[in-house]
Amino acid sequence: MTSKLPQKAWVVTVDMGYGHQRAAYPLKNIAYKGIITANTYVGIPEKDKFIWENSRGFYEFVSRFKMVPLIGDRVFSLYDKLQAIPNFYPKRDLSTSNLQLKQIYKFFEEGDWGKHLISKLAKTPLPFITTFFVTAMMAEYFDYPGEIYCILCDADISRAWVPPKPQDSRIIYFASNRRVADRLKLYGVTEDRIILTGFPLPQENVGVNLKILKADLGKRLINLDPGRVYINQFKPSIHSHLGSNFKLHKSRPLTITFAVGGAGAQRELGVEVAFSIKKYILDGKMRLNLVAGTNQQVAEYFKEELKKLKLSRELGKGINIIFESNKHQYFKTFNKALRESDILWTKPSELCFYCALGLPIIMAPPVGSQEKFNQKWLQLIGAGIDQDDPKYTGEWLCDWLHSGWLAEAAMAGFIEAPKYGTYNIEKIVFGKTKETKKFKTVLQY
Repeated sequence: MTSKLPQKAWVVTVDMGYGHQRAAYPLKNIAYKGIITANTYVGIPEKDKFIWENSRGFYEFVSRFKMVPLIGDRVFSLYDKLQAIPNFYPKRDLSTSNLQLKQIYKFFEEGDWGKHLISKLAKTPLPFITTFFVTAMMAEYFDYPGEIYCILCDADISRAWVPPKPQDSRIIYFASNRRVADRLKLYGVTEDRIILTGFPLPQENVGVNLKILKADLGKRLINLDPGRVYINQFKPSIHSHLGSNFKLHKSRPLTITFAVGGAGAQRELGVEVAFSIKKYILDGKMRLNLVAGTNQQVAEYFKEELKKLKLSRELGKGINIIFESNKHQYFKTFNKALRESDILWTKPSELCFYCALGLPIIMAPPVGSQEKFNQKWLQLIGAGIDQDDPKYTGEWLCDWLHSGWLAEAAMAGFIEAPKYGTYNIEKIVFGKTKETKKFKTVLQY
């Protein structure tokens, strides 16, 4: 395919929680006419909007409903079975289509769901990059004339991410890690359409040749290991990875960033954490970022609860509430905050891949099948630790710091997790590597 705009692509995402848009955000510089949100773009037909809104509304309702005592977990469990990921072992053929896919393709066939968007983009047939499986399938079903790429946003995926007849599909998948690449093969995707790129991380947190990432991690380790237990044991290895970026003097109080999901799940947990480390915040030994994202109700909830804890005076000092009215600005603000953070506390969503930034992940309980697999991946590479009782955070967190465990987790994430996803995707899409057409390119991971 030839194009007058070889360094631009259509970047398409969906507004469902934060995951898909967070994966698209790092590609903003190559997005022709900006990142397109498939379920809210200007001019979307009412019939398409209706389908999108119903699916999104149901997802957010079930996510919030999970918090209802007694019946919440049961209702969410029934919903989660629809998108469950089967056990990886024993390895077997998992290419048979499922009910969810049949429903999706029924909307394509009977309602032309997505045809308007694909026809609109096809007028300028640039590479089509999407972070959601449905939009990738729309592009293929309605004969988009350019190449179609789909970014995988989790450490493992359900069968719904692959078309009913995977052997006949032309969708090319950008795999976030090795396990998800192997999973695609079990679902019937041919090896020549799977490229192990890694998850796209924000360039403002990575930098050219990891310059920004190494500088931030170099300042973070001493905060995570104040007794130098891990540092003294592995100092030569740390120096080999970070060089002169490695610093042994503190430049800030220990900073924890606590992030809730798009539907506001687990916001109460953030307040429990604030209460437990209150004395450290007041003493100036710790800082806490409470991430409300774009959810104003969560931001107001945090403010009200902090008032009850008599911590309102700490707003803007020992405690910050991160809230923005739109996703683009939120990601920008959040990424900036991460550069001055030492710990990321979150459920194991797509943020699990941010361990590659040298941020140890304290994992809140997973919500849904995909997050359980993300949790397992973080545990396997040693970059994530399950939270202990949040009521006693002030106690066990200090023990973890003095043991050096969190510094070890930070280095494990930096070494083991993929860091070059954004750059790899651009290399592949724009043909900057000699072997791109064979899809056997040896990429940085």
